[in-house]
Amino acid sequence: MEFSKLGNSGLTISKIAYGNWINHGGKVDEDTAKECVKAALDVGITTFDTADVYSDTKAEEILGRSLQGIRRESIELCTKVCHPIGTGQNDKGLSRKHILENCHASLRRLQTDYIDVYYAHRFDPTTPLEETMLAFADLVRQGKVLYIGVSEWTAEQITRGAALSMELNIPLIASQPQYSMLWRVIESDVIPTCQREGLGQVVWSPLAQGVLTGKYLPRKPVPTQSRANSLAGKPFFHKLAQRWMNDNVLTAIQKLKPIAQEIDLTLAQLAVAWVLQNQNVSSAIIGASSPEQVRENALASGVKIDIEIMNQIDKILEGCVEYDPSKTG
Repeated sequence: MEFSKLGNSGLTISKIAYGNWINHGGKVDEDTAKECVKAALDVGITTFDTADVYSDTKAEEILGRSLQGIRRESIELCTKVCHPIGTGQNDKGLSRKHILENCHASLRRLQTDYIDVYYAHRFDPTTPLEETMLAFADLVRQGKVLYIGVSEWTAEQITRGAALSMELNIPLIASQPQYSMLWRVIESDVIPTCQREGLGQVVWSPLAQGVLTGKYLPRKPVPTQSRANSLAGKPFFHKLAQRWMNDNVLTAIQKLKPIAQEIDLTLAQLAVAWVLQNQNVSSAIIGASSPEQVRENALASGVKIDIEIMNQIDKILEGCVEYDPSKTG
């Protein structure tokens, strides 16, 4: 496993992070989830990513139980706040009330005293940004949070947040956007802004909801046990997967397989390695429904892809890639 500094901070994280967005408390049982976490630790992954909203808080609880017995100082534990976790008017957003109450609840669920990186899961236009950043600042000064991050914020929102973090002297060091061979909306605005402001990218869905594994074939039914099929009843997640479920995209993806084989990688490993070629990407988050998937995808760490192959990938995917920065968020 290779490691990198997160943004301009002194925090070192693993180039592959383990995330439990869909699987813990949902697709896999707790015993399998614990096996996946153990596999992640065994291959050298030290960075673990979750959120309060994942599986209605169950994901945090399962991750907390899965990491019991592990020396806390040896891992980086990251979670998020913003999405609704209840029916109350203050059970969502980035108000001071919700941030502070939710941080305490996340600490209990994760069975830890502090969070390494606490992310604003989305931008909250209904709360003054000053209020949000002051709440984060208080958590940092109390030692309950070490660093601050944002997820799916636009370049303009990141710029505003970075200015306030400088005034408050708190470490805003991470951006967590969606990024993959097929979804590159951060390249034109978000990445240059983060480079200027000292934030590193910790990217989610480098496999484009499993589409870049190559298991979905053009003009063929979706496999019964696949992620795309299992998300059919969940509109947000289903929309993400279905974005790429058309014959043009699926045909292009099949053409990437020989390129992966040429450099002794699976297509999934190639996809994860591809996002890590960007110098502003500090880590790529992988999920897994089995320990074998963890071990396979972790092998993408340290892979160097030469410019000729990068150009071949771009040519094959021409017309399939989303670049529009307005789709951030």
